[in-house]
Amino acid sequence: MAAEGVPRVAVCPGSYDPVTNGHIDIITRAANIFDKVVVGVANKPVRKEKTLFTGEERREFIKEATTGLENVEVEVFSSLLVEFARDQGASAIVKGLRAISDFEYEFEMNQLNKKLAPDLESVYIIASPNYSFLSSTGVKEMATFGGDVSDLVPGPVSEALSGRLER
Repeated sequence: MAAEGVPRVAVCPGSYDPVTNGHIDIITRAANIFDKVVVGVANKPVRKEKTLFTGEERREFIKEATTGLENVEVEVFSSLLVEFARDQGASAIVKGLRAISDFEYEFEMNQLNKKLAPDLESVYIIASPNYSFLSSTGVKEMATFGGDVSDLVPGPVSEALSGRLER
């Protein structure tokens, strides 16, 4: 439990390439739990060779989509997640889980993060049923072939995807 008067800060990291409505759902739900949520946009994600959008573009998409959430900030980071979390004064890392495969990966990451920062807690929010199938990769594939992704991502993201990906 946080000491009285000390805000409970969490980081919600990801590549967000692009941010989806599922991501926004997890960020919104985290904002209802913590006093402050810092969405950490991984500048050069390790699991992806190249991103479709720059770190700054992804940051702006998230900022616009979370405008109504006064306790949410968005920052691009290029360090170890635990270092970024410490720099933000966070006591928790929040991640969304859609399926067992997400859990397996996040479980491994949690163990590594605990080794580096035993004081940081990991908090997992289960995806809402209407977003449990949603991934950035799936959205990019749909958009590449002209599929309508307007109900899967924030409006500006949908527009940017169609301009950048449609064949």
